Amino acid sequence: MREIYRILDANFNRAREALRVAEDCGRFALNDVAITVMAKHMRSDLQGLLSDIPLMEMVASRDTPGDIGTDLTSPTELKRADMSDVAIAAMKRLGESLRSIEEYSKVVAPAKTLDVERMRYNAYTLEQRLLGRLFVRRFFADIHLYVLVDSSMCRGSVREIARAAIAGQTDVIQVREKNIPDAQFLALAAEMRDLTDETGKMLIINDRADIAAMVGADGLHVGQHDLPVAEARRLLRPGALVGKSTHTIEQARAAVTEGADYIAVGPIFATATKDAGPPVGVELLKQVLAEVQVPVVPVGGITAANVAQVRAAGATRAAVCSSVIKADNPRAAAQQIRDTLTQA
Repeated sequence: MREIYRILDANFNRAREALRVAEDCGRFALNDVAITVMAKHMRSDLQGLLSDIPLMEMVASRDTPGDIGTDLTSPTELKRADMSDVAIAAMKRLGESLRSIEEYSKVVAPAKTLDVERMRYNAYTLEQRLLGRLFVRRFFADIHLYVLVDSSMCRGSVREIARAAIAGQTDVIQVREKNIPDAQFLALAAEMRDLTDETGKMLIINDRADIAAMVGADGLHVGQHDLPVAEARRLLRPGALVGKSTHTIEQARAAVTEGADYIAVGPIFATATKDAGPPVGVELLKQVLAEVQVPVVPVGGITAANVAQVRAAGATRAAVCSSVIKADNPRAAAQQIRDTLTQA
């Protein structure tokens, strides 16, 4: 039995240490309340699991001087290129430790086995959220459908419409609000952050770097007359994206030079959105796609009826608004547009 207590002791220590790494990343690097709180609560839950496992038995079984593993290292163990590498290693260590605890606790504390299993599933969620924050650029490269939500245009609950759009395989939700009080904007952005966390999607905030920073958004979208990309980036958490609207090839080139992570091009078609300007058409889109190396998102007047023209121009992404959020069936509308964007 001593050997089992020794294994449990080692893995409880590994799990605690991994959660501390995750909590520190969420708190000090990402300024992300949700990740920080989740890691902190999991550390507390881990401590609670010890109530049915004799602590002194575990401590007494510890034999650090005689542990043959202290001198064994893998070629990659001492290599960490950046914060992402640190987070990945910690999350893998956490999952492995909890699996070991789950199996060996069946011998000494079977009543706790299901609690450990639930914690292991929570660890997968924590890993998704933490790495999702750190790998937003990589994730954005693979997106297809980007939906803008505006409370003044939604037919009913913004949350439920956004949820329906996500069910229709929307990859990104952008909160775009021009005429509501700051407190209301912040509350809506926080609500959308919860929803995108829950569903594993990306959240972009339009114009408001302060609100994007407060809710830990995955990115900010700015227009031609908003904050410069570099200045906006300084206000956001590490790794957050900054996208920029462009309406000419010159603006597209300038946005790339400025450091935008992606550019929106449009309006492709006529749109009722205020101040969108005249449609630029798919010819500009083709030119930008041929020249620009960052992700390009066509926007403006795109619907299920005309998105095939966008796809024929070479785009596999599109940003839409009214064609989804004003639809009788937002889920079906989103799915139809996405299917066209992803067809060969």
